[in-house]
Amino acid sequence: MKKIWLLILLVSLLFSCGDNDINNKNPYIPNYNVDLQINTNLPSYNKLLYPSNPVFVPNHGAKGVIVMMTSPGTYIAFDAACPNQALNSCTAMTIDGINAVCSCDKSSYSLFSGVGYAKEEYPMKQYRVETNGNFIHVYN
Repeated sequence: MKKIWLLILLVSLLFSCGDNDINNKNPYIPNYNVDLQINTNLPSYNKLLYPSNPVFVPNHGAKGVIVMMTSPGTYIAFDAACPNQALNSCTAMTIDGINAVCSCDKSSYSLFSGVGYAKEEYPMKQYRVETNGNFIHVYN
């Protein structure tokens, strides 16, 4: 009987494992490979040493990547493509304080959550982030 309960427990643990709970299913933004290393010692990324100072990094993902420190040691990264527009119809989103604004419809998204303020259908496409000292690794 103990073996059966142990087996049930083991199987339930295997099925409960996840992968950072990031859902990137968006029909407008393709799944481009992102593997970005950011050195915060460089002047162009020095703002990332302080919370609520987003930085745009071009030439990664669909339209670039927006990275921001949300709290000391915690970073978040999003694709700069407008999440509710066809990929070729808009330029990269622009940073407005702690928000990202879409060039097509002027919809605004929080850089803390990636969610739009007008309850848009899709949030911003999020990437995984790991830190190691002064290096930030953004990937999918």
